[in-house]
Amino acid sequence: MGVVRVLLPFALMGNGLAAGGMMIAVLGGAPLLLSLPTERYVPTHQFMVTRFDPFMPACMLTALVCDVALAFAAPTARASTLFTLSALLLVGAIVVSLTKNVPINRWIATVDPGRLPANWEQLDPRVRWSNWNRVRTALVVCSLAVLVAVTGTLL
Repeated sequence: MGVVRVLLPFALMGNGLAAGGMMIAVLGGAPLLLSLPTERYVPTHQFMVTRFDPFMPACMLTALVCDVALAFAAPTARASTLFTLSALLLVGAIVVSLTKNVPINRWIATVDPGRLPANWEQLDPRVRWSNWNRVRTALVVCSLAVLVAVTGTLL
């Protein structure tokens, strides 16, 4: 139980910060980006991404590493299963981030707001980015809910 007492607060902190950051993006960032005219969207996206990276990945990875370790150190099979579920939900969010959102972020970082591609209307990634952001947010928030539930069983 000693390892659990040490790692559980870090898992909760990392997961909670990640869920909070994701909720900020869903509730404020994405609606803002979707409402901006194109000439303001690109620099605003570029500005915001540099504020969330590397903070969000560090939070998610901290929570994931702790969840995996907790799955092995858990005092009961139920707790182990819940820590594993929390970790799997985080893995899902990381996969969505790496395969869907990060490529868009990297591409937008290279776009010159003063010289948008001629086919910008077809390339505009705002709706895709927002939709995938909702998916990864749901996964991180569900992971946090599982982590809170398992914490309750251990108190």
